[in-house]
Amino acid sequence: MAAPPQSPRPRRSGASILLVLLPLAVLVLVAVSVGSWLQFTERQAKDTVHTAGSGAADRVDVEVTTQSVDAAAREIVLRVRVRPRGALGEDEETAPVADLRLQTSVATLGDLAFEAHERLAPKDVQVALTGGSISDYPFDTYGTDIEFWAELSGEPVPVRMLFSNNDTLFSIAVTPPPSGQEAVLGLKLSRSGSLLVFAVFMMVVMWALATSVLLGAWFLTTRRQGLVWPALAWMAATLFALAAFRNTAPGTPPIGCVMDWFAFFWAETIIALCLIVAVTTGIRTALRTAGDRPA
Repeated sequence: MAAPPQSPRPRRSGASILLVLLPLAVLVLVAVSVGSWLQFTERQAKDTVHTAGSGAADRVDVEVTTQSVDAAAREIVLRVRVRPRGALGEDEETAPVADLRLQTSVATLGDLAFEAHERLAPKDVQVALTGGSISDYPFDTYGTDIEFWAELSGEPVPVRMLFSNNDTLFSIAVTPPPSGQEAVLGLKLSRSGSLLVFAVFMMVVMWALATSVLLGAWFLTTRRQGLVWPALAWMAATLFALAAFRNTAPGTPPIGCVMDWFAFFWAETIIALCLIVAVTTGIRTALRTAGDRPA
C-alpha cells in the first residue's frame, strides 16, 4: 500500500519575524543612543559659560548671552547684564555707586551707559558679523569679536565678561584673549549640529523623492500604461509638496543657497520633466489604443 501523503510542515513564521525584529530593535537602540549622545553634547555646549577678563574683587561683571543670530542681516543680538562687584556696587550689587559707562568693540552698535544709584536692567545690543555668506547654508560660518571696557566716573575699572549661547540654531566656538586679563572674546559661529543633520536629511529626502518619481515615470513609459491618473496626481503633488518641504528648513535660508543647488533645484527639475514625459507618453499611448479599436 502506498504511504499516506505527509502533511506540509507549518511555516516557521515566528522565527522569521524574530529575525526581522531583532536587527530592527538593535538599529533603533543604536540610533537612540547616538541621538542621545549628540543631544547631550550639544546641550553641554549651550550650558558652557566662557569667562574672560579680570578677577579682581572690585570689578564690573558683564554677563553676555546670545539671544539670536540673523545671518541675513549679518548681526548677532546679545543680551547684556551688568553687575558691579565689591566697592563698585551697592544695593546688593544691582546699582553702581557712580555713573558707569561700558565701551564696546567696533563691531558692536553703540556703547552702554548707566546712571549712578540706578538699578541696572539688562540691555540688548547688536554686533555685526564678518565673513561667511548665508548663501552657503547650511555650511555657512561667521566671525566677530566682543569686547568690553568699563569707566566709573571717568576712571577705568576692571571688567570680567561671562559669555554663553542661547541660540539653538547656531553653535559658537570661543577664542579667549592671549593675556587672559582683557574682557575680549573672539567668536566663530556655525550652524548647530541638529540643524546641520536635519538640513542634510532634507537633501537626502529630496533626492529620494526625485528618484522615486523617476522610477515611476520609467515604469509608466516603458510599459505603455497610458494615462494613469493616480500616478500622475502623485507626481504633481510631489512637485508642489517638495517646494513646501524646502521652505520648512530651519533658519529660513534664501533661495539659491547650497541646499538648493545640491538637491532642491535638481529634484524639482527631475520631477517636472518626469511628469511631462509621463503625460506626453500616456497621451500618445491612449490615442494609439483608441485608433486601434474597431469602429
